[in-house]
Amino acid sequence: MLKKLFAIVLVCLVAQPVLAKELPDFTELVAKEGPAVVNISTTQMVHNSQMFPGMPPGMDENDPFYDFFRRFAPPMPQDEERQSLGSGFIISPDGYILTNAHVVDGADTVTVRLTDKREFKAKVIGADKRADVALVKINASGLPQVVIGNPDKLKVGEWVVAIGSPFGFDNSVTAGIVSAKGRSLPQENYVPFIQTDAAINPGNSGGPLFNMSGEVVGINSQIYTRSGGYMGLSFAIPIDVAMDVANQLRTTGKVTRGRMGVTIQEVTRDLADSFGLSQPTGALVSNVEQGGPADKAGIKVSDVILKFNGKTVNSSSDLPRIVAATRPGSKVTVQLWRKGAVKEITLVVGELPSDTQSGKPGRHGEVASGESVARMGLALSDLNDEQKKELDISAGLLVEDTRGAAARAGLQRGDVVLAIGNIPARSVEQFNEVLKRIPKGRNVALLVRRGDNASYVAIKLDEK
Repeated sequence: MLKKLFAIVLVCLVAQPVLAKELPDFTELVAKEGPAVVNISTTQMVHNSQMFPGMPPGMDENDPFYDFFRRFAPPMPQDEERQSLGSGFIISPDGYILTNAHVVDGADTVTVRLTDKREFKAKVIGADKRADVALVKINASGLPQVVIGNPDKLKVGEWVVAIGSPFGFDNSVTAGIVSAKGRSLPQENYVPFIQTDAAINPGNSGGPLFNMSGEVVGINSQIYTRSGGYMGLSFAIPIDVAMDVANQLRTTGKVTRGRMGVTIQEVTRDLADSFGLSQPTGALVSNVEQGGPADKAGIKVSDVILKFNGKTVNSSSDLPRIVAATRPGSKVTVQLWRKGAVKEITLVVGELPSDTQSGKPGRHGEVASGESVARMGLALSDLNDEQKKELDISAGLLVEDTRGAAARAGLQRGDVVLAIGNIPARSVEQFNEVLKRIPKGRNVALLVRRGDNASYVAIKLDEK
């Protein structure tokens, strides 16, 4: 009996060091890869159109209510500088850096600080809000760079390391495991997120997620939280998705994605039974855009798309990613379930309207320059058909940025310009052509919609 007890104790003593050796050591990884991780700080000058809280934009000083707001509402600064912090990582020795689009969105200046304390003013090469990826460039050479990994080889349960600047604390290291792969998040249809339990907090955005081989497998992008801080659910953009976006931004300045022109929903068990499917799989078509690629190919409401271009659609969230990754203009085979039978049709992939910004990122389309910027400080972009439908308008331009005369008149980012004078604003190009014909120093009336209300705002054109 004593011999058996001694043997058990001996086994426990021998086994304990073996288990301890299996715990991961991140020191070499951090020492080698840490110098390629950077801190990104941005500044943005925001114009406050309301001098006093609650005052309607553009209220005249002679208005009786102006004196009321002046007396009883505390004054607000007209111009305010906002600062934000994020992270990024160097992908080439000549200074190309990846980060999140939301880190540099709307920034007037972008500053990159390296681990050796050197600081550089960065240029935003481009940003894609759909993938939340931005490519920035600093004028430097011989920089340390990360090694790009393959997220397809990631396994749920394996260790990963995040390096970034949470709350401005440079090169903070946290570790965790891969909690899940291919996660879909609300309003994020084009990214199969990597879920981890590595601690991610504000400031970590744009930083790298490493595997144990020291390869970047993702960009830390979002967290699920009820408190504003880390709660154990962090999400990273797979690096292959990010690099594809970065390469397109670097070579063409924009990102192209395929589209079908359908509205889809998940196939539940009950829906699968009602359509005669043996398994709840695929994407159920609930609407087909008239004249769109799917309509031209013959896809109909109630079809269940099972495969697209040879790739299996396991759930409805798979389809937007597969279609978006397909080159516009490609002819593909779509396998679908219709009236109890499998059917294959050929579809020519359309192009998804751009949500890419060159230079300074905006909110929707590519920000246009021209007369509106030079003469009134108003950066505009075209609305796509889906946005017009949502706003229930036939014409309009989105205000991306305001400065100078436009800012002084009270216009704000997110406003929609419906008309210039009595001429509907149908495109940025048309708007600028109309503006060219108006003499210097004249007042121009813009019909501006904010929320559900629309009103004319007068803007005096630059006299220079």
